[in-house]
Amino acid sequence: MQGIVLKSTGKWYEVKGEDGDKYECQIKGKFRLKGIRTTNPIAAGDNVQFDLEDDGHGVIREIEKRKNYIIRKSVNLSHEAHIVAANLDQAFLIATLVQPVTSTGFIDRFLVTAEAYSVPVVILFNKSDIYTEDHWELFEYYQSVYNHVGHECIPISATTGEGLERVQSKMKGKINLVSGHSGVGKSTLINAIIPGVQIKTAEVSESHSKGVHTTTFAEMHELPEGGFIIDTPGIKGFGLVDIPKEELQHYFPDIFRILPECKFHNCLHLNEPGCAVKLAVEEGVLPEERYINYLAMYHEDEGPYRV
Repeated sequence: MQGIVLKSTGKWYEVKGEDGDKYECQIKGKFRLKGIRTTNPIAAGDNVQFDLEDDGHGVIREIEKRKNYIIRKSVNLSHEAHIVAANLDQAFLIATLVQPVTSTGFIDRFLVTAEAYSVPVVILFNKSDIYTEDHWELFEYYQSVYNHVGHECIPISATTGEGLERVQSKMKGKINLVSGHSGVGKSTLINAIIPGVQIKTAEVSESHSKGVHTTTFAEMHELPEGGFIIDTPGIKGFGLVDIPKEELQHYFPDIFRILPECKFHNCLHLNEPGCAVKLAVEEGVLPEERYINYLAMYHEDEGPYRV
C-alpha cells in the first residue's frame, strides 16, 4: 500500500494510506540518504510503500524518491544530521522581533538551507499586535532586505488573526513546513489555521525571553481546504549540511548576483582584491548583516564570526 508519513515518533511512524486510514508502521531494513548519517531515515512528508501485518500494523519497505527535503546538522559534535521534513511545496519561517527576538543569523541559516534544497520560503513576522513604532521600522527594513533576496515577508498575529487569511490562501492545497525558534508562535498559528487541532502551546520564559519546547516530533496536519501543515520542533540552532565552503555564496542570492563584478571569477569575498561584494557592503548596497552572516557560515568550523 502507498501512503504519506504524517509523524515520526522514534521507531514508529504514523502513515496515512491511500485508503484514507491511518496506520502505525515500522521500517524494515536500513535506509540511507546520500551516505549522510541521519538520526531519522524517514521524515514527515515522505511517500512510502508499506505492507500490512496480521496485527494491523504496517511495515515500510520503500521510500519513494523525494522531490526535496529540509535537513539540519546537530549543533553538538556528533556530526549527525536530522531530516526535518520532505516533499515540501514551501516553508514558512516564523520570526519575531520581540518575545523572543529572532536573529538574522538564524534566519539566514534557514534560508541558505532551504535554498540549497530547493524549498521556497515565506517569512512570517509574528506577534505584530505588540509591535512598537520601532518594531515596525525594523520590520520594514527586514522586508526590504529579504524581498531583495527573493522572500515575501508578511506581518501576522497568530493571537489576533492579523494576516492569517493571506497565509491560509498561500497554504491551500500545498505541503507547508512551519518552522522557527521555540516561542515564536508556531503552535498558536497552526491552532488558529486548523480549528480543533489543539496543539499544546507554552509561554515564553520571562527570565530568558526564550520559548519553551512544546513539539517533540515533526507532524503533518491536514488543512481544512486541502493540503498539509508540517509542525516542527522549536529549533535552537541550524547547522549547515553538505554545503562546500566555496559554494556557500550560491545560496546567498543577493551576494551571488554581485559575483560577476568581482575582479576574480572565483572570489570568495574574504580578503581578495577587487571584491565587489565588500565594496557593496561599504557603499550600503548590500546589508552588512547579510555579509557578516555569510562570513559566520563560511568560518563555521573555525570559530570566529559565529552568530
